[in-house]
Amino acid sequence: MTGLRLRAGALELRLPDAGDLHALAALAEDGVHDPQVQPFSVPWTDAEPAARALATMQYHWSCWGSWDPAHWNLNLVAVHGGTVVGTQGIGARDFAVMREVGTGSWLGRPYQRRGIGTIMRAAVLALAFDGLGAEFATSGAFLHNAASLAVSRKLGYRDDGMERHMIRGEPVDMRRLRLDRASWAENRAADVLIDGLDACLPSFGLR
Repeated sequence: MTGLRLRAGALELRLPDAGDLHALAALAEDGVHDPQVQPFSVPWTDAEPAARALATMQYHWSCWGSWDPAHWNLNLVAVHGGTVVGTQGIGARDFAVMREVGTGSWLGRPYQRRGIGTIMRAAVLALAFDGLGAEFATSGAFLHNAASLAVSRKLGYRDDGMERHMIRGEPVDMRRLRLDRASWAENRAADVLIDGLDACLPSFGLR
């Protein structure tokens, strides 16, 4: 899995090494969103800065340590122009049968609103649809998270219902979104080069 690389222009997504994880943890420590608004359904960023940094590394380690071809979460570090800027995840249960993935991501605050998040998502969608043969991809965002919703719209996702979450003791509505293979093909946002995938296919439950 360490040889897997997704490249789109100046962006590279790869499994993080120790240096990448420390850089990512530093970004998390500095904060990834306005503290007055919580965009994540798991409010991990409400922790103190040092705890956020540690939790970032622990999350990546735990996903790798619990990897199973029937239930996997691939969390890649996003490197733009040689600088670690954030992380992009993609995961699935029973992918070989269901052919459906979910995604999640975050960027350090200095790198937001520059179009990088769109390319990050486009890169893992290329991995899903072109590389792994997915039929669907899902995502979700709270109604106040206009930036995430805009990325999904640009990439061709369609509304797939609503969910209600409790965040900071208050109910918050989340919009579910779904992307099918045909819509993905119509809304490609980047040319993505995928390297090192063939050797990884058994880890995704594929032959």
